[in-house]
Amino acid sequence: MSTKNNSFQQNLPDNTTDIKKIPRPQINWLQPLVLLAPSGIWLLLLLVLPTLLIFELSLVPNIRPGDIVNPSGLDNYIRIFDPLYLQVIGRSLWLAIATTIICLILGFPVAYWIAQIAPQRWRNLLLLGFVLPLWTSSLLRSYAWITILRPTGLLNSLLSNLGLPTLELLYSVPAVLIGMSYSLLPYMVLILYASLEKLDKRLLEAAADLGANSVQAFWKVTVPQILPGIIAGSMLVLITGLGDFIDPELLGGASSMTAARLVYNQFLGVTQNWGFGSALSMTLILAVSMAIALLIKFGEATPKQ
Repeated sequence: MSTKNNSFQQNLPDNTTDIKKIPRPQINWLQPLVLLAPSGIWLLLLLVLPTLLIFELSLVPNIRPGDIVNPSGLDNYIRIFDPLYLQVIGRSLWLAIATTIICLILGFPVAYWIAQIAPQRWRNLLLLGFVLPLWTSSLLRSYAWITILRPTGLLNSLLSNLGLPTLELLYSVPAVLIGMSYSLLPYMVLILYASLEKLDKRLLEAAADLGANSVQAFWKVTVPQILPGIIAGSMLVLITGLGDFIDPELLGGASSMTAARLVYNQFLGVTQNWGFGSALSMTLILAVSMAIALLIKFGEATPKQ
């Protein structure tokens, strides 16, 4: 009986392998879509739609709260080219560039020392020391600088005790640069540290063997290796500094009007011109988007060997 069953099974067509070979429909685009849906919906609701709303308001001249939104032209954008507003935008750009340069000059030696000179067991602790100020509110940091820089503050008290002349720093451009540099320096240090940690010292040794001094080795070997980190850190500080509101508002006073403060005045100040404020906001968004595009294009560039 068993032999009959075996012979019968042998005569059956082997369709199991054919079934396995049948291609099953695969939806390759569905899985990434499901994974990206939560963040995509979040960005759509909190970034894309508000930006479109701001763009619509920017096309309405002299609109105030409660007015009917009726886009009618580019008058608000043309108004930006007024010399007074161009001066404000230029001051904002100058403050952001100056802050970037200061952070690069101050942050590079610190990042190099932590990444290459400091003992390995202390590096994480030293990095934590630079991250700690970011755990506090930027508003509190600005008020701390007010306490230090005011005429009767800590700095002038120390200068008086040393017999030196006092300084009038508060509510001036130097005070704004001090506050912005202090707030943005940790970002520069962290990004430069990430690049300097990967520095290939064998190339420095090869440059020394070929007769290069320390200055030549720095510019021809070290800088090309960490150039992506320099670009990334500079762009991050520049973008953040361009939109900084708290430091110019609290440390600069009326003499240091910036684009961010001007936007604030158009929405929540006495002026109440939402259309012009929206046009200024879109201009800042465009500038930041161009900076981010440059960062994406050149930030990961491979240095030439």
